[in-house]
Amino acid sequence: MTNYKLQNFADGNIFEDSGWLLADPDYPKPSLVRAIYDNKQLNLKAESLGIYKYADWLPVNKFLKNSSSTVTYKSTKLAAKLNLTNLYISFSGYWPQIGAEMSTCSFKETEAYTVCARLTDKQKGVMVVASVGNTARAFAKVCSDNNIPLLLIVPYDNLNALWFKDQIQDCVKLICTPPETDYYDAIDLSGKICKSELFFEEGGAKNVARRDGMGTTVLSAATTIKRIPDYYFQAIGSGTGTIAAWEANLRLIEDGNYGSHKMVLLPSQNSPFTPMYDAWRAGSREIIFPNEDIARENALKITAKVLSNRRPPYSVPGGLFDALKDTSGDIESVTNSELSIACEMFEELEGIDIHPAAGVALAGMIKSLDSLKAERDAVLMLNITGGGERRLKSEINPFYLKPDLILSNKLADEAIIKQAELLF
Repeated sequence: MTNYKLQNFADGNIFEDSGWLLADPDYPKPSLVRAIYDNKQLNLKAESLGIYKYADWLPVNKFLKNSSSTVTYKSTKLAAKLNLTNLYISFSGYWPQIGAEMSTCSFKETEAYTVCARLTDKQKGVMVVASVGNTARAFAKVCSDNNIPLLLIVPYDNLNALWFKDQIQDCVKLICTPPETDYYDAIDLSGKICKSELFFEEGGAKNVARRDGMGTTVLSAATTIKRIPDYYFQAIGSGTGTIAAWEANLRLIEDGNYGSHKMVLLPSQNSPFTPMYDAWRAGSREIIFPNEDIARENALKITAKVLSNRRPPYSVPGGLFDALKDTSGDIESVTNSELSIACEMFEELEGIDIHPAAGVALAGMIKSLDSLKAERDAVLMLNITGGGERRLKSEINPFYLKPDLILSNKLADEAIIKQAELLF
């Protein structure tokens, strides 16, 4: 439905999207690709279309039912507490009072509705998504509502994140990696499963649909404020959302109706798991784990479990390192206690509960303001990537998805593939 081409970030090569392309087939090295849309100016469609009101800048082939979009509003109470004059909150979650209706309570719905709408009838097989919680919840909802075959790979210790407002249909299957495994183990297992012709990988940060769906948070802010924000704050696990924000910003500059400046990107990680923060502080494009076991232990220590990606798209051309360099950005580090205080502050002042990752974003913003990395009188965009979960759960009887299989990524590839194929 949307007309676009793909462009290799590394060498600028523009080519047609022949299907489920996650990279430039003519480029031998890793590089993110971007969608280049025929419509250079954003024409908003009807509110009733949910996220697809931004369809001009989404690589979609259809509209799926039950989508919602991010709601941006100007803060008063939190802004006054922090002595800010232009704090805009982009809220993705469940908060009916402001029109936010994401029933998974997470901005991961923006990814899932766009990725699944990129699928065409030509795409055969079962899509595989690895996640530590929110992404799995979003994809399960979208695929269940729209009868799309899906295999989720989630660490067993994150099962409590797989709650739903409604029962999930049989087209969605769940494999868990064993207890005390993490997101990297889930990613590794999904890669092995995708060696089977029955399955194909969703692609994560490599999928332009995922990034451009996430980028709608910035489109929400810019179309509400009527200009590009000056500073952007978000919690990061992979950094994909911040990359998406950068790309959306560049499209808005090309549009010409929202300003010509780049937002300063100021994302935050949850300490003690801070691989991108550590690499950035060291001035390194590469992430280096001195000890993988310690990295796994630190990933299990953080409160914001969804931020525990040990293989983020930081180094790849077009990734977070390039985004931060291009926007004179920086990364903050936030402790569990700091994010907890931030979550309490937000709920007390704004009136809704938020996810721990969103607390990381708020705490990181406060630290950036206190250290003068951000100006208090500037236009600030705080990306609250999840909230209203406690409120929604108080109104429903949640359905919890149970694993169809518990499978170690240490098994032989043949055994893994055989067991996964039996689910379908």
